[in-house]
Amino acid sequence: TMAKAQPKQLQADLAKLDTLAYDRRAYSEDDLIRYHALLSKKGKKALALIDSLYRWMLIPVTLWPINIQPVFQTCLDIIGKGKSLDKEMLHLLSLLPDPPSEEVCQVFSEHEFLVWKGGYESLVNKQAKFASLQKDAELNPEIQKEWEEIKTQWDVTKFADHKGIIRRSLTGERNLRERFWVDWKNPSDRFQATFNLFCNRWNLYGMERDKPLVMKLSVNLTAFGTMIFIPAYWSLDAKRDIRWDEVMKLQRSRALKKQGESLAESHEERRAWAVKLRKLDTEAKRLKLKGEKLDMFICKELGWVVGTDSKKRAARLRKEFPLG
Repeated sequence: TMAKAQPKQLQADLAKLDTLAYDRRAYSEDDLIRYHALLSKKGKKALALIDSLYRWMLIPVTLWPINIQPVFQTCLDIIGKGKSLDKEMLHLLSLLPDPPSEEVCQVFSEHEFLVWKGGYESLVNKQAKFASLQKDAELNPEIQKEWEEIKTQWDVTKFADHKGIIRRSLTGERNLRERFWVDWKNPSDRFQATFNLFCNRWNLYGMERDKPLVMKLSVNLTAFGTMIFIPAYWSLDAKRDIRWDEVMKLQRSRALKKQGESLAESHEERRAWAVKLRKLDTEAKRLKLKGEKLDMFICKELGWVVGTDSKKRAARLRKEFPLG
């Protein structure tokens, strides 16, 4: 009965989340229900400023430049109370680009499912080598002995996720580490420092209950670039170990889009658009057009599609070619 009462667009959005990795529907369904309820109650104009946020909620999380969901939730709270978004939030939203194309999202979505399952078979060729190392670690009595010693000092279940996995602290770009400082007064820090050294000693990225998890040669897409991780123990054969054709396929899916956008309009073409836009701004001012009416007027005269993209495009042109 509830499903029948849902707007068609909400049903489509939830179906979209079902196609994404990391159980996205379980995490985002309530927020999308709230969004569509507000949309029905207050109208499209009231939620126009967060239209881009809403669309980002429906794409692979790997593409998110920031954690979109809590920002989306905050905006829903503010708008739901009938208040206006503050200047800092408006500034943030002005910097948020439009979501990537469906083609790019599809490539990233497929990659996310591989990462989610811990499989990189389409990107590397040495799965047999890794499988052998993983088996050796599972049968290594020294690893199990040290792990048992750790378990005598801590209730390790407190540090495990819902899958029973405890992970070492991650190393990021340029070796920047979110969890590097050790506050010895903090029991969690004491455990994490000990666990990190244990993982470093045995080339692990974590433990799944009593099973050691050996670090993998991996290729990961991020919102800012493509990261290739080569474990310290791995003797890399650059030509054979990594399937560069597949890696480049992932990289090009994003790089070509950005380059294409920048080449789509030359400097002179953008200048010509800006000249037309300034004339339309003058005419719109004379007609006292504002908000959606102003946007519709400009789009009609320039042949653009009305929406968030058109507003941002016009704003970029005004900024790039100021009066005078």
